[in-house]
Amino acid sequence: MKKVLEVAGFVLLVQGVGGLIHEWTGWFRLWSVLHRPDFLAGHEIFASVVVAVLGAALLIASDRAPQD
Repeated sequence: MKKVLEVAGFVLLVQGVGGLIHEWTGWFRLWSVLHRPDFLAGHEIFASVVVAVLGAALLIASDRAPQD
């Protein structure tokens, strides 16, 4: 379970940070998936922050999860 939380947290953190970088600079167009859904139009920065914080929370939770 610990490895699953670590991988999911890392992926979410990278997607959130990549989404923020894409919104601010235009880079990482292929890495970020948050700018693609139509229902997030206009809310990409907020969604990127939420995803990055969720990823960080999962990484913190993975440290507290018991070893398998």
